[in-house]
Amino acid sequence: MPSDSPAGTSIVLRFDMRSSPDCSESQTARYQAAIDMAHWADGNRVDVVGLSEHHSTSDGYLSAPLGLAGMMAAVTERVRISVSALLVPLHDPLRLAEDISLLDLASGGRFTATCGLGYREIEYSALGEDWSRRGRVFDQKLATLVKALSGEPFEYRGTEQQLNPAPASPVQALLTVGGNSAAAARRAARFGLLFCPAIDDPELDRIYREACKEHGFQWGFTIFPRQPATTFISETPDQLWRDIGDCLLYDATAYGAWRHPDRRAYAESRASTLEQLKAEGKYRILTPEQAVQVIRETDSLHLAPLTGGVPSEIGWQSLRLFEQQVQPHLPDSDQPG
Repeated sequence: MPSDSPAGTSIVLRFDMRSSPDCSESQTARYQAAIDMAHWADGNRVDVVGLSEHHSTSDGYLSAPLGLAGMMAAVTERVRISVSALLVPLHDPLRLAEDISLLDLASGGRFTATCGLGYREIEYSALGEDWSRRGRVFDQKLATLVKALSGEPFEYRGTEQQLNPAPASPVQALLTVGGNSAAAARRAARFGLLFCPAIDDPELDRIYREACKEHGFQWGFTIFPRQPATTFISETPDQLWRDIGDCLLYDATAYGAWRHPDRRAYAESRASTLEQLKAEGKYRILTPEQAVQVIRETDSLHLAPLTGGVPSEIGWQSLRLFEQQVQPHLPDSDQPG
C-alpha cells in the first residue's frame, strides 16, 4: 500500500518543475537536478517522491509526469514515486494503464497515482476533452483504467482487451482518488479505491466511509494531506527568504491565478506579497530544529527544493541540512526508510 499512509512519519520530496521567468537555469539542468535529488532521497529518510501534472502553461509546469517517474524509478530502489494528481480525463485510459503497468513492474511496486479531475478548462480544450462533461468523462475513463489494471479481459471500444504485461501490484496499490468534494469521496468508494483529498476535512472522510459501506468496500481509508506546507531548511531563514522569496511568491501567485471557485486545497495560497506569504505559513523556511519539531507535531514534512525556479544549488543546501541535521533526530534514523 502507499507508504504515505496515516501510520508513521511521511517525508515527501515534491517536484512540479514550474519556474519563474527570472530563473537562470536551463530546463535541462533542472530536470537532471530533480532526477539526482530523487536518487538522494532513496538513500535518506524520504518516503515519497511526489510529481504533479498540468498542461498549457507558460512556466514549464510538469506535463509528462509518468515519463519523469520512470526516470526516477530507474535511479532508486526504495522510495515510492507518486503522481498527484494524474489528470485521468486528459488521457486515453488503455494507454495510461499500459504506462502504469510498466512503472509498477520496472519499479518493483513503488509507483502510485492519485487520479484527479483537474480544474483548468484550457487543459480540456487543448487535449480535446469536453469540459462540460468532465465528471462523466472521469468516471468512464477511470472505470476502464481500473478494469485494465486488474489484468482481466474486458471490452473496450467494441473489442476484447487484456493488459499484457499486467501490473504485479493490485489496483488499490496503484491508484487512489483525489479531490475536495463529496462527489470525489463517493467516486473513490464506488471504484473501491483509497481517498486522498486535498484538504484535511473530516466531513469528506465521513462521506467517504459511508459510501464505502454502501458499496461494500471493507478496507477503504482516507489519506489526509496533513497541511503540506512547501518547506525549505536553512540555518539562516531570514537570509534565505531574501534569496528565494521572489521564487516562492511567484509559485504561490501562479497557483492563485488558476483558482477555481469550487476548489479547496490546503496548499493553495492567497498571498499577494512576500509578507503575506510568510505570515500565511503555506510556504515556510525552517531551521533544522524547527523542522524536527514540525515532524514531531505532524508526522509530516514536504520538501520542494526547486519550487518556482529556486536555484538547484540552494535546493541542494536545503536537502543536505535535512540529511545532516534533521534526519538523525527521526525515529529509527539508522535506517534509510
